[in-house]
Amino acid sequence: MKLRFSSFAAISVSLIALLSGCSSGTPTQKKSQVVIWEISDPQTLLPITGTELMAEMITKYMFQQLVEVDFHTLEFVPALAESRPLIEKTPSGGMNVTFRIRKEAKWDNGTPVTAKDVEFTLKATMNPRVNNPAIKSTMDFISDLKLYPEDPLKLTFVCDTAYFMAEAGCGGFQIIPEYAYDPKGLMRGFTVSQVCKHGASIADDPKIQEFATDMNSEKRMRDKNFMSGSGPYKLDEWVPNQRLTLKKKENYWGDQFAEQMPFFGAYPEKLVFNTINDYSAAVVALKAGNLDVLYSIKPKDFVELKDNEAFKKKFNIYTPAMLAYYYIGMNTQSPLLRGTKTRQALSHIADVDKYIQTVYYGLAERIVGPVHPGMKKTYNSDIPLYKFDLDKAKQLLAEDGWKDSNGDGILDKVIDGKHTEFKVTMAINAGNELRKSIALMFQEDARKVGIEVNVVTQEWNTYIGNLKKHHSEMFISAWQQAPVPLDLKQVWHSSAAVENGDNYAAFVNHSCDSIIDAIRTELNEDKRNLLFKKLQVITHEAAPFIFLFSPTERIAVSRKFTNVVGSVMRPGFHACEFKLEESK
Repeated sequence: MKLRFSSFAAISVSLIALLSGCSSGTPTQKKSQVVIWEISDPQTLLPITGTELMAEMITKYMFQQLVEVDFHTLEFVPALAESRPLIEKTPSGGMNVTFRIRKEAKWDNGTPVTAKDVEFTLKATMNPRVNNPAIKSTMDFISDLKLYPEDPLKLTFVCDTAYFMAEAGCGGFQIIPEYAYDPKGLMRGFTVSQVCKHGASIADDPKIQEFATDMNSEKRMRDKNFMSGSGPYKLDEWVPNQRLTLKKKENYWGDQFAEQMPFFGAYPEKLVFNTINDYSAAVVALKAGNLDVLYSIKPKDFVELKDNEAFKKKFNIYTPAMLAYYYIGMNTQSPLLRGTKTRQALSHIADVDKYIQTVYYGLAERIVGPVHPGMKKTYNSDIPLYKFDLDKAKQLLAEDGWKDSNGDGILDKVIDGKHTEFKVTMAINAGNELRKSIALMFQEDARKVGIEVNVVTQEWNTYIGNLKKHHSEMFISAWQQAPVPLDLKQVWHSSAAVENGDNYAAFVNHSCDSIIDAIRTELNEDKRNLLFKKLQVITHEAAPFIFLFSPTERIAVSRKFTNVVGSVMRPGFHACEFKLEESK
């Protein structure tokens, strides 16, 4: 499951899942703004449709969840909920997960956050016409929601299976207010059970369609006049491809908890996200003082900056581990890439050790599958890494029917009755020179075995859109994870291999599906870990991804701020906790 936890990507994100429960500082804290670099604009700021890292990094300051993962301890903490949930097994093999919302929690209009808002958010998310299949897949274990007329703050999620991530799954999605997102009350006539378990039967209802059309609209994604949450910040300005500014709310309800619970601390008056889609230009802006925070610094630049005495007088350096992995994805629906041996051959063409040393300056470690090496009980260290071996690649390609029949230097074979040359396109996002360097090295090595790789650079939203529509044959990307138990359904299950799903490789493997389904209901950790290791064997052999490495995060933060801590929680820092030194 890719939850809304500040964990990347990625991590996807995905994160690939976030700390949204921040609050103001003490009255004496000097007003400030933190200027943070971003490589591109988010696609949407509507929580029920956004899964990309850029969106999650921003919405975490605007919207809140029932529970969050604490940035410092990496443990679950109550946010909108007054405590962690009561989880009870049912005789039928399911679970009931009960929360109670803090009585202090308020929406922007001053009304209390209630269980009805959680009910509305769940129905809105699971509306069959709302364009969010990846998110729906993380909540499909919920069958109903019980409310308590005598206590409008109490609610119980009814789950038809015993899900090992029940707390995170039920409490880990951002809540939106009904009054702001459904003023016509279009979803009121439908029950949670209807939308969660019988969505297809109501998909053509005019109210379902009208609500979904509104949620899928541009205004809900980007217009500040159509956004409202319970978090400490609100959207103040969005100049496309330039900057996005969040402004601290006055009289934010969470202020009262800041002293007792550091999790609620939110001190800057403004958080400004500056879009600079070129890494080198971002470093120049940082040195010039136009940025306060730069993360994911290019390894070469990072190595130089951390040894620069003048730079270190102005900035602090942080290098937390990154719960993320980079990979070269292969669209298994592409006629060129259908063959398992072909994909394995491409895995042998990737000189991953060279990428780590020449592109990442050693600031990364190789991986074998979709589990971070730091998760030692879950990671399958017995799987042998694909070695860079062009002769082995040639052998596998020949076994899969590829040969140079016309002597032009490019492999070919007959596919679906048509003579087809092995000319494949590899997509990367604009401004990411690291991925470009890897793509060009892969391109050169592929040429040596008779494969023509055309590297195509795309603007971020185009790049992501093509991945979700399965329009890209090969691509370089990354997934980031939350520091919670893994649920791989969002990326690796065949149900996510649909348009706008997060299974970008369109990977369909029924053994893989069965293991993922079993993991989700297995409460015994040791048994779950064995299933995870078995799953990694399947993904390694099927090779829909060429798994590359897990990097170390590389962050610079202006010394004018205190209370800065590096963390594996993506993106490695928590800007709403930054305090401006009085002397600055």
